[in-house]
Amino acid sequence: MAEAAAREAIEAVFRIERSRLIAALARLLRDLDAAEELAQDAFLAALTDWPRKGIPDNPGAWLMTTAKRRAIDALRRRQLQDEKEPQLIDDAGQSQPFASIEDIEAAMDHDIGDHRLGLIFTACHPVLSADARAALTLRLLGGLETGEIGRAFLTSETTIAQRIVRAKRAIGEAGVAFEVPRGHELAPRLASVLEVIYLIFNEGYAATAGDDLLRPALCQEAQRLGRVLSARLPDEPEVLGLLALMELQASRLNARTAPDGSLLTLALQQRARWDQFLIHRGLSALKRVEALGGERGPYALQAQIAAHHARAKTYDATDWSGIAASYDTLAQVMPSPIVELNRAVAHSMAFGPEAGLRLLDAIAETPALQTYAPLPAARGDFLFRAGRVLEAKLQFARAAELAQNAREREFLLKRQEACG
Repeated sequence: MAEAAAREAIEAVFRIERSRLIAALARLLRDLDAAEELAQDAFLAALTDWPRKGIPDNPGAWLMTTAKRRAIDALRRRQLQDEKEPQLIDDAGQSQPFASIEDIEAAMDHDIGDHRLGLIFTACHPVLSADARAALTLRLLGGLETGEIGRAFLTSETTIAQRIVRAKRAIGEAGVAFEVPRGHELAPRLASVLEVIYLIFNEGYAATAGDDLLRPALCQEAQRLGRVLSARLPDEPEVLGLLALMELQASRLNARTAPDGSLLTLALQQRARWDQFLIHRGLSALKRVEALGGERGPYALQAQIAAHHARAKTYDATDWSGIAASYDTLAQVMPSPIVELNRAVAHSMAFGPEAGLRLLDAIAETPALQTYAPLPAARGDFLFRAGRVLEAKLQFARAAELAQNAREREFLLKRQEACG
C-alpha cells in the first residue's frame, strides 16, 4: 500500500513538472525527442529512489537536477561522437560553446516561465500544419496521450501519433529556435497558440477518457499560460478573451462534481461553490476586451456566454436568449460542428426543445459527429423535455456507448434509467 501511495505521489509530481523539464531540456539540446526521453529518465529515477529514501522536500528541483545530469551526460556523449563542442543557445538565439556544468545549469534555470512559453510557440511554428501544432503542444505541454488528443480532435489515435512524429522531425529539420517569437513573427503564430491552450484547458475541464471527469492540473496549466500571454500581450483582445473564458469556466470546477465524483449539471450545481475570485478576474478581462473593441472575436464571444452563466444568481435566472444570440454570432465567426451543437442546446433552452431538435437535424449527418457522444446526449435531452421519453432513452443509450469517460458514461446511463 505504501509503495502504491509513493508511486501515485511521484506520478502526480511528474505530471506537474513534466513540461518544465521538457522545455528546459529542449532549449538546451534542441531535440524534442531527446528532451522527452531525458524527462522520462528523471521520472524513472524518482520511481527507484523516492520509495526507498522518501519524497524530497522539493521534488521538482530533484527532478530538474536529475534531468540536468542526464543532459550533461548526453552532451558529453555527443561531443565524443561528433568530435566537436556541443552548443548552448543564448537568449539572442546565438550559439555559444559548452564551457562548464555551471553554464548548462544557468541555461536550464534561466527564466523557466519563458522556457515553457517558448516551447509552446515552437510547437506552433508555421513550418507545421495547424493540426500538427495542436497535437504536438498537447503532447509536450499538456502531457496528454495520443488517444486523448485524438478524441479532442475527433480523429484516430494513429493519425495523431503520426502527426506528432512528423512534427518533431519537421522542427528538427527546420532548425527552429526554442524561444518566444518577436516582432512580425508573433502575430501569425498567436492564433494557433490560443487554440492549443484552450484545447488543453478543455481536456482538464471535461476529460475525454479515464475514470475522473476533471483534470484540474490541465486547467491550471492552461490558465497559467493564458495569464503569461496576457501579461506579455496586454492589448491583444483574443488573448484576453481566451483568458476571460478560462477563468469564468474554471470558476465552476469545484461545483461540477458531487462528493462521489459524479457529474452535476448547471441546474444542480451549488452556485455558492463557484469561485468568485475567478469570476471577477474573468469579467475584468472581458471588460478589457470590450474596451479594445474585440467583443466579436471567437474567444470573446465564448467568454460572453460564460459570463451569462456567471452573472445568473440562480439557474432559472439564466439569460438563455442572450446565450443563444451569442451562439448565433459565434456560428458566423467560427463555424464548426461543435459550435452548432452547442448552439442547438442554447436554442432548446431559450425557445423550447423542438427548436433545438431542428438545429440538430441540420448537423446530424456531419461525419465528425457520428461517434461524438454529446450529439445523441443532446438529442436525448431535447426529446425527454419534449415528452418523447422512449426516443430519449435510445439516444441516452447510444451516447453512453460512445462515451470514453467513465463518469460521463455513468451520468448518461442514469439519464437512460430515468426514462423508465
